[in-house]
Amino acid sequence: MTTLFAYKLLDQPAFKAWKESGTYTGSADDLRDGFIHLSTAEQTAETAAKYFGAVDPLVVAMVDLAAVRETLRWEPSRGGALFPHVYGAIPFGAVSGHSVLRIGADGKHMFPQGF
Repeated sequence: MTTLFAYKLLDQPAFKAWKESGTYTGSADDLRDGFIHLSTAEQTAETAAKYFGAVDPLVVAMVDLAAVRETLRWEPSRGGALFPHVYGAIPFGAVSGHSVLRIGADGKHMFPQGF
């Protein structure tokens, strides 16, 4: 894959904890599955709707995949699409940026223009 970035969705307390500790080891779902779930830009809105529909605000952290390449695997998931999974911790230094998403009048998270 030539994708440079993937995205981690999480609530604000989890993002704050990641920033303060310097390392993200995963959510309860990540720990259960044995890897940290990420999504590509094209997959993120569907992931937000499916798993984070009631989380407001929701943080989307942009992860530089070069920083996790040793532990990154592309594996089939929803509908057979390949998703980026990280088998290990993600250092906060891998976060290239983040956005805070709110739920709009249509009940869906509002993503920045061009996402």
